[in-house]
Amino acid sequence: MSLFNPWVLLGILMAILSSFGGGYFKGKHDENTRQQVEIAALNAKARDTEQAMVKVANTYAETLRKSQNAAKVKETKLRADVASGALRLSIPTQSAVCSTSVTTTTAGDNSGETRTELSGQVSETLIAIAAEGDAAIRKLNQCIQTYETLKGMK
Repeated sequence: MSLFNPWVLLGILMAILSSFGGGYFKGKHDENTRQQVEIAALNAKARDTEQAMVKVANTYAETLRKSQNAAKVKETKLRADVASGALRLSIPTQSAVCSTSVTTTTAGDNSGETRTELSGQVSETLIAIAAEGDAAIRKLNQCIQTYETLKGMK
């Protein structure tokens, strides 16, 4: 048996190739295992972050519900006061524009400003517009606060 025998050379070559093939297979398997462990850790971290974000979002939603309910109570009281006459809404006017029968001077106002009282329907409409705008502003502010908080949690 000579070293230059083709069968010996083929045997040596096969041993070298199988050694490299085995190393490649083991390395690929080890890398796959390492990646699976890393993916599992990242998934666990993402789930924890997601749960914290859901908790924050629910907290802000509950805060918005409470503020909307409190505003609704104030709006209802304001509407009732205007309807009963306990509260009168008025706007400043120039005396030359309005007739004297609809203008009044506010008793508690020292500026001597001429004011015109709004009718019940106009007052009701004005309250509805203001309430709708206030609700939209509260929602927007809550949305901004929620976004800023969640953005910081990444």
